[in-house]
Amino acid sequence: MPPLEAVSTPSSRADAWHAGNAHCCVRYQVLAEAEPDLLCRALNLFALQLLMPQAVHMTREDDLLSLDIVIDGLSWHRAEVLAEKLRNLISVCSVQLQLADSQRLAPAQAAG
Repeated sequence: MPPLEAVSTPSSRADAWHAGNAHCCVRYQVLAEAEPDLLCRALNLFALQLLMPQAVHMTREDDLLSLDIVIDGLSWHRAEVLAEKLRNLISVCSVQLQLADSQRLAPAQAAG
């Protein structure tokens, strides 16, 4: 019986988790039922990944909470995974993920 050898075949698909993947700035727009702990639960998903949002804006209107989170330094795949985790939170109605315009964010941060 021949000895076992490692087979080195090139991978047929891209590694979505590779650290060298291009990073982007994304915006999460979350609509949820107004619950006192929702903001902490949502931000905790980023904290567990050692990520710090650039901007967080929350507005409550009656029984709905609108949460806008901007964060950079994520691959698009990682951003999608975090969006899915946000969607799985209790009381979250919807999560929209889009590329954020980092140029538009700079003046607002300087003014704040």
